[in-house]
Amino acid sequence: MPPNATTSEPDQPGKGQPWNSQLWQDLVDDTFAEAFRSLYARVLVTARDRKWLLAACQKATGHASSTILCDCEAGIEGILDGKSPGQETPDGRIGAYLQFHVPRFRKDRVEHLERSLLKRLSQNILTCPTTRLFNALDSDPYYKLGRKIAFFGDGHQFRSEQFGHKGWTIPTLGGEFFLTRRFGYADGIMGGNLWFLARTQDAAIEAADRAAQAADASPGVITTFPGGVAASGSKAGSKYKFLIASTFAEYCPTLKQKLGPQSKVPDGVESIMEIIVNGSSLEAVCHATYAAIEAALDVEGLVRISAGNYGGRLGKSFVYLHPDKHPAAS
Repeated sequence: MPPNATTSEPDQPGKGQPWNSQLWQDLVDDTFAEAFRSLYARVLVTARDRKWLLAACQKATGHASSTILCDCEAGIEGILDGKSPGQETPDGRIGAYLQFHVPRFRKDRVEHLERSLLKRLSQNILTCPTTRLFNALDSDPYYKLGRKIAFFGDGHQFRSEQFGHKGWTIPTLGGEFFLTRRFGYADGIMGGNLWFLARTQDAAIEAADRAAQAADASPGVITTFPGGVAASGSKAGSKYKFLIASTFAEYCPTLKQKLGPQSKVPDGVESIMEIIVNGSSLEAVCHATYAAIEAALDVEGLVRISAGNYGGRLGKSFVYLHPDKHPAAS
């Protein structure tokens, strides 16, 4: 589970120049991950204890690995203990930041994100014992989600101000549910990614798992796939007209002999695992990417670290795997 709780922007990517290590030069491809812009919302959930907090957050961010067939991409950004400096929550209880992303290229992105939030927050946060819900993205424009969710009160809901926030109180069988009136949304980044090519499946999983944990510990980002790791890296399009994405056959190790020269799997590689990183900004995603690479470099059996891209045709936000190529690198 992501341990980070900071809300500040990360340092410039590449600060400290860890890519100067020999391992980085030997194992990391000189390429880029092709990310793209998103519209995202950020909320804070609090609860009586960790059990009910995680129950709510895991439900609210479920079935949100990829917008290929999910309504959004979502994840837990960080856990707050509620009291320590920098980890305070409005009600002093344990809490978690959640992010929800939809691609900015959707024409109905504003309406679609609101629909996703309305369904996920009402059905998974409101319903969970002891939870409260707060906006965590101060922005204009915003959604008036509090009022819409409050209709569940069937006329018994009422405006209130609690813990320094204006919101709505909804009577429930379990007591009362409080949520803020407004929830902001802003531009974010989707699709930062890393591929871990290894001699064995165990080595590929270990490298990707270490990388996902390091990314999760970076501020302002989420990993969206189960455990932060995707075993099914995809390409855009398919031989089947009804599919918008399909397995990236050229990088499937078990198809190496079948595809022959068309295969792009290096000799000796038996497994490739991927992580996907979404975040509040390109800098946040870059920072998490470099932390992820550094965490995986010394895994025994790791052959190469690379990333998926389409030559800039899909997205215009590039995450260079060698930080000195990044425009903001110092």
